[in-house]
Amino acid sequence: HEHPTAAGLRFLAAPKLVLPRQHQHAPPRGIAQHVAQELGLVQARLVQVAGKIGPAAATIGSAVIRRVHQLYHLSRVAGRRQPERDGARLLALVLAAAAGGMLVTAAPCDIYATAGTPCVAAHSTTRALYSSFSGALYQVKRGSDNTTTTISTLSAGGVANAAAQDSFCASTTCLITIIYDQSGKGNHLTQAPPGGFSGPESNGYDNLAAAIGAPVTLNGQKAYGVFIAPGTGYRNNAAAGTATGDAAEGMYAVLDGTHYNGNCCFDYGNAETSTLDTGDAHMEALYFGTFTSGAGSGPWIMADLENGIYAGASSNAADPSISSRFVTGILKGGPNLWALRGGNAASGALSTFYSGVRPSGYNPMHKEGAIILGIGGDNSNWAQGTFYEGAITTGYPSDATENSVQANIVAAGYATTSLTSGTALTVGSVVSLRATTACCTADYIAHTGTTVNIQAVTASSSLALRQQASWTVRAGLGNSACISFESVDTPGSFIRHSGFALLLNANDGTKLFSEDATYCPQASFNGQGDSFRSWSYPTRYFRHYNGVLYAASNGGVHAFDAVTLFTDDASWAIATAFAT
Repeated sequence: HEHPTAAGLRFLAAPKLVLPRQHQHAPPRGIAQHVAQELGLVQARLVQVAGKIGPAAATIGSAVIRRVHQLYHLSRVAGRRQPERDGARLLALVLAAAAGGMLVTAAPCDIYATAGTPCVAAHSTTRALYSSFSGALYQVKRGSDNTTTTISTLSAGGVANAAAQDSFCASTTCLITIIYDQSGKGNHLTQAPPGGFSGPESNGYDNLAAAIGAPVTLNGQKAYGVFIAPGTGYRNNAAAGTATGDAAEGMYAVLDGTHYNGNCCFDYGNAETSTLDTGDAHMEALYFGTFTSGAGSGPWIMADLENGIYAGASSNAADPSISSRFVTGILKGGPNLWALRGGNAASGALSTFYSGVRPSGYNPMHKEGAIILGIGGDNSNWAQGTFYEGAITTGYPSDATENSVQANIVAAGYATTSLTSGTALTVGSVVSLRATTACCTADYIAHTGTTVNIQAVTASSSLALRQQASWTVRAGLGNSACISFESVDTPGSFIRHSGFALLLNANDGTKLFSEDATYCPQASFNGQGDSFRSWSYPTRYFRHYNGVLYAASNGGVHAFDAVTLFTDDASWAIATAFAT
């Protein structure tokens, strides 16, 4: 019947706050050395307890960690050999602070700052990266009227207010327009401009990410990540405080370990200020994907150093394939020294994949200090991936510091959540999908050969037409949390997008086909049935335009992206199948 707060604090006072027997009679210097080795583990224990206690009972944080340092410093200076007493003093401090509701978990950038390698950029759409941060995390723009709003944390040091986004974006689409820098240096990320390569949007800019493409929960609280589809990118070419030349820096990112491709380049980090390839060693950015190779079949965490993606001084067959749903990637670099580390962002510790000298031609470095997300330094924008949080530091962080950051990330409790809403579609069922636009309420999604279109269909239509307008619901080929539509009259063929036209094609078994044939139902824009969001391009939905179906966005460069009638054209009533 012990109160959970008391139980958690009792747990906190246990093993790691008591020196092992072999150190209990050591001279003060030995005690200090042992404490230095153990502080990362102590902090991990503190963060672990924070998750056990829960927000209602206050969480364990940076003030307590500083107190751990102080207590052991006293032990060292005074030559004290009473670790149990110091543990008791810490427990009393924690109890007193918890009673006042004053404790806050040390966040990643608090940890970096305490270690002397402070963040100069901190980006996240899911949570605060400082324990005291309570400001705007990101900005969204809705398609219905092009107005914007900022999404902030629910509390200081807390998770994003996803409910505010859901309310603002209800019955329309939303894009992430700005990812704010939490460091105070103003290093915000905005829509990437054209450079060595142009983007698909107006004037050569890259696309913006859909605000709802990457839902997750953090310790049960909903938040949204940044889903980077090919052609999407963010950048800041005038960043302040980032490393230039051969200066040391570090960076980390939490990513979706299942969302990647083999194209260039899903990066986060330091890049050229001109958006042009200015030569080897002018970049230092985390890369995730299969553009180059390590051990196994990938994907891999690597470093984009410009004109080369590396996991070592040359090739590194020991760079492991990533299999976790959430992944932490870490990159740090200084004069002729760099390291690559990674781990499961939901559990466990970091591993070091490489630590050593620079590749040939990359010493010294010529870093320029711009910040990129989802693209290469020259705006190469064909890659895909999902970003949840990340930061860039000044100086070369220690492994112990990064281990503490990893412990905090694990304690944040990243987990998957539903990708769908609206009218539930049962896998294995057969349905017909009716248009809801006033012009076309007797029309259903059908196909003529490989062209997916809308046609007028009734119970007295020919069997062939009724079969062409009927679809078997399958688990999503590219993501089983969503669905795919298999043709009733052409088994083995699925609705997929290609060039954003919807086609009926035979499943060729490739990763690209599977992802292009996967759609996530959501409550429709006009309140009738469902809208079907492309999993691989979540700004795009099933939409009929001049009788033909497209994966269309709510406004864009294509005629079928027209805003007019989008809400109705992209809403579909779920009907009983005409044929099975």
